[in-house]
Amino acid sequence: MNLTPRAPAALATAHVTRWTVPSIAAVSLVVAAQLVLVAGPLFLSANVVERLTTLFIYGILALMWNALAGYAGLLSVGHQAFFGLGAYAAVRLADWGVSPYPALLLAAVLVGALSLPISAFMLRLRDGEFAIGMWVVAALCHLLVNLDNLVQGETGTSLIALQTYAADDRRSYTYWAALGTMAALGWLVFVMLRGKMGTAAQAIRDNEEAAGSVGVRVLPSKRLIFVLSAFGCAAAGALWLASSITFQPKTYFSVQWTAYMIFMVLVGGIGTYEGPILGAVLFFTMETLFGATGVTYLIGLGATALLFALLMPRGIWGEIEQRLGLQLLPVGYRLRGATGEPPPKP
Repeated sequence: MNLTPRAPAALATAHVTRWTVPSIAAVSLVVAAQLVLVAGPLFLSANVVERLTTLFIYGILALMWNALAGYAGLLSVGHQAFFGLGAYAAVRLADWGVSPYPALLLAAVLVGALSLPISAFMLRLRDGEFAIGMWVVAALCHLLVNLDNLVQGETGTSLIALQTYAADDRRSYTYWAALGTMAALGWLVFVMLRGKMGTAAQAIRDNEEAAGSVGVRVLPSKRLIFVLSAFGCAAAGALWLASSITFQPKTYFSVQWTAYMIFMVLVGGIGTYEGPILGAVLFFTMETLFGATGVTYLIGLGATALLFALLMPRGIWGEIEQRLGLQLLPVGYRLRGATGEPPPKP
C-alpha cells in the first residue's frame, strides 16, 4: 500500500510565473508611450513640454526614493543633499568650461561617486539613526556649498552657459534629457528588482540579520542601491537646474524635496514598482491644480499624506495589488493555478 502523501490537485497543477497578459500589455504600452514622448517637442506646446519635464523629474525622485526605502528599507529624510549637490556640481562644472548638458550628466556621476564614502559611514546606522543622519548630511552639504564664492551664499548663481542656446532649443534639450534619464533609471531599477538584487534588497528590508545568515551580501547590496539613489537624485537636481537656470542653495537643499519623494511613494504605494509612478502623476496633478494656493496647498499635501498613512498604509497601488492581485510591471513571482488564474486566498 502506497502511504506517500499526495499534494492537493490545485497545488499539483500550480506553477510559478512572472509575466501575465496584462503585464505584457502594460510593458508594451509603457515602451510605446516613451517612444511617442520622444517626439513631444515637435507637436506639444512650450508650456506642456515644460510641465512634462517637471513630471519626468518627479518620476525620477519617486523611483529613487522607493528603491532606497521601499525595497532596501533605508528610510532617508535627507536625500535633498544629493538633489542639491547635483545642481551645484553642474554649476561648478559649467563654470570650469564644461558644456552645459554634458555637465548635467557628469555632475550626477560625480555626486554618485561622492556618495560612496558617505555610504561607508551612513550604512552603519539603522532605522531612525540613518534617517536623521541623512538629514545632518544634507545640512552639512548646504553649509559647505554656501562657502563657495561662486554661489555667493544664499544669493545663489545661475547656469549662465545655458543662455547660449535659443529658448526653444534649451527647452527641448532639457525635456529629452529628463525623459531619457527617467526612462533609463526606471528600466534599470526594473531589471535590478527582477534579479538577485531585488530579492536581496527585500530580504534585507524584512530582516537584515536573517538575510545575512542565508548568504545575502548585506552591505554591498545596500551600498549599490544607496549610490544609485544618490546618482538619480543628483541627476534630478541637475535637470531641475537646467529647467529653471537659477541656483539658490536654500531652495535646492530644502527638505521639501525629500518630503515630495515621501509623499509620492507613500500615496502611490511604497514597495511596489507601479506605486511611485502613480504617486508622481498624482502629485504633479495636485501641484498643477492647487500649487498656486501657497500655504493651503502645502497643508493639503500634509493632510493627504496623513490620511493615506492612517487609512491606506499600502498606498493606492498597494491596495489594488492586494485586493485584485494585479501587477502591471511585475518585479516578483506569482503562484498560478492550472487555468492561469491565481489560486484563491486562504
